[in-house]
Amino acid sequence: MDGDEEGVVGPMGDEAMFPNGGGDGQQQRGSKAVMGGEQMDVEAYASLYTGRTKVTRLLFIADRCGNEGMQLEALRLAYDEIKKGEDSQLYREAASKIAGRLGPQYTLDQAWADSIDRRAEQRKDKLENELSGYKTNLIKESIRMGYNDLGDFYYAHGQLGDAFKNYVRTRDYCTTSKHIIQMCLNVILVSIELGQFMHVSNYVSKAEQTPDTLDPVTVAKLRCAAGLAYLEAKKYKLAARKFLETGPELGNNYAEVIAPQDVATYGGLCALSSFDRTELKNKVIDNINFRNFLELVPEVRELIHDFYASTRVGGRDAGHPLCHLSLEGLPIVGYLAEGAGERTRSFDHRQPDSSPDRLAQQNSLCKAC
Repeated sequence: MDGDEEGVVGPMGDEAMFPNGGGDGQQQRGSKAVMGGEQMDVEAYASLYTGRTKVTRLLFIADRCGNEGMQLEALRLAYDEIKKGEDSQLYREAASKIAGRLGPQYTLDQAWADSIDRRAEQRKDKLENELSGYKTNLIKESIRMGYNDLGDFYYAHGQLGDAFKNYVRTRDYCTTSKHIIQMCLNVILVSIELGQFMHVSNYVSKAEQTPDTLDPVTVAKLRCAAGLAYLEAKKYKLAARKFLETGPELGNNYAEVIAPQDVATYGGLCALSSFDRTELKNKVIDNINFRNFLELVPEVRELIHDFYASTRVGGRDAGHPLCHLSLEGLPIVGYLAEGAGERTRSFDHRQPDSSPDRLAQQNSLCKAC
């Protein structure tokens, strides 16, 4: 039997919900990780994502990057992206981090922030009044849409706890499978950003239990969400299975959460850490659908093939997992990595070939992960 049994992911962390999965004590959990001096194309990386996760990832890079050029580029892109939306608090945070280092164009625009706040209050009052009217008239579909609109409003303004509550409240007014799926995906999205992966797992299950057949894109989204929940719970074998089951229909349809390149990276590394040689061959290397994802991340693809090609690793027989792979600090996204403690991206590279060239190659692959 497998070491992990698939099921509902248990509670993770405090019951209180914090944006990006962090609480007051999160800064004490581990030392600040500093990336190496190698330059990465921050703009190309950020282009893989949309919405809040794009901003979160950029701020994550800026907070942990030791290269000032990359740090400022990440902050510039985050600033520009935030100004396309309505989250004035996140805007103030980004402007504070920039601290005038990008010139007058990237300083705090107090007038813009105040206008966003004024419009937000007006919009909130309008939505609440409309919802009150729907409740008075007992129009079930209108009540559902009213709560959904309030959830969208709070999400856009960064009030994730209120967004979560309103999305959940639509549940009692869903009359079709389509409504249930929409509700589940909304709750999953906010729960990921809140770091509440117990809710992610629960609402993935609710969506999968709807009587109607799910379309391939929705199935792919649910697989990814379940994979992230298992990954956060350190159930790497179950996480690997979910990512490996993700269909190519995912494409860029879930860019507000995950990119296809992430599916390849998370699925590949989780498989390496938990699959034996037979599973690695049958479920990863010979998996035609997952092969399409791996083509997007050649470093991970080569890493998998190199390990599989080795007859013995670390003195183990070929039937055992190919490596001891620490995924403890895999920088998935800001809200996953915040609580991961020290970001150890270490491999136990006790391979037959321990030449300097081989070790250098392994080290470069680790950095690529």
